[in-house]
Amino acid sequence: MKQFPNNLAEAIEWLSSFGAVSEGGVTRTLYSKPWKEAQQALREWMELLGLDTKFDSIGNLFGQLSTTNSGAPTILVGSHVDTVISGGKYDGAYGIVAAILALSHLKKEYGQPLLNLEVVSLCEEEGSRFPIACSGSGVMTGVYSFDEIKGVTDSDGLSFEAAMKEAGFGLEGKEYKVRHDIHAFIELHIEQGPSLERLGKSIGIVQTIVGQKRFRIKVTGESNHAGTTLMKWRKDPLHGAVSMIDDLYLSIKDFDENLVTTVGQLIVEPNVSNVIPSQIVFTVDARHPLESILSSFCDRFTSRFQEVAERKGLGITIEKWHEIRPVQMDPSLNDRVQKICTKSDFTYHVMNSGAGHDAQLFAQVCPTTIMFVPSQGGISHSPLEYTSTADLETGLDVLIQLLHQLAYR
Repeated sequence: MKQFPNNLAEAIEWLSSFGAVSEGGVTRTLYSKPWKEAQQALREWMELLGLDTKFDSIGNLFGQLSTTNSGAPTILVGSHVDTVISGGKYDGAYGIVAAILALSHLKKEYGQPLLNLEVVSLCEEEGSRFPIACSGSGVMTGVYSFDEIKGVTDSDGLSFEAAMKEAGFGLEGKEYKVRHDIHAFIELHIEQGPSLERLGKSIGIVQTIVGQKRFRIKVTGESNHAGTTLMKWRKDPLHGAVSMIDDLYLSIKDFDENLVTTVGQLIVEPNVSNVIPSQIVFTVDARHPLESILSSFCDRFTSRFQEVAERKGLGITIEKWHEIRPVQMDPSLNDRVQKICTKSDFTYHVMNSGAGHDAQLFAQVCPTTIMFVPSQGGISHSPLEYTSTADLETGLDVLIQLLHQLAYR
């Protein structure tokens, strides 16, 4: 007989078993075998707790606690089930299992709500397999068109649509039916940063999720023998790329401390010790809570990259493959969370989120908020990711109170 969790701590460990890797952490990328097993297990657990479940055509999983009020809208709560490679057990997973336990508690204590309450285990947020993030929430809200993403491919050349069909999902020539019944979206998440722990606060109330722009830079030169080609005759793309990256980081000082940028990937071809490279590909990730500053920074570094390439006689292409604008969370929902924390004597901190979340997509179509609980050491996207059970339970307590206010009063 299958075993299902009885509490929050058990639920975190249980869900982390789907995609657990020997070197530590969890790898549960979109449409993979562990991903499918996790979604199916979550569905069975929700059904055991009395929720009505369904998948949509792209693999988002829903569990509903329905109202008897015909035509009533839905309060949607949840997070994403996918992970980065060898990621932590809390990112995304906490928001899903906490939502399931919150609805189970409300059902037992108060019965049917006045508005529909619905858990969502979103199919994808991380962008770990395909070069697109938040596809689950993006397609569901209509912020993304499925036609825009169906042809993107993973590292093996398999398209998004083909992988989706292999996992048992698909639109079968029909358009995706965008949800228009969502009255509000709420996401509970670990912070993925050190602020709450360092400030000694229990709950983070997010006012803004920063904007993000991600670029793929390709610098091309001439490959040749490392010993026989004089320095003055070289067109070395790695030398150019290093100059660009150095300038990128130096230019940060001209902006405020909320601007962050990262070169997270660098690929050298042919990557041989005694051969001048022919091509360099690297990525740039830039984030800030104000679109004007973020755009200014990106315009500046792309212009400087072009100047470096021209000066060194190199070719360059700059592709912006991901962009999400900064998004404000709903002030009314945040006010409710703040009052709940004050009444319950939970310390809180009003803050921005430097990480992107599905809430960013939902905020474009309905009132939305995201709440944080502390992360030990601020570590995330790592097997070392950890949040204490006490902090997880505090977040669940706030979530239950918020959902009760929204759906039962």
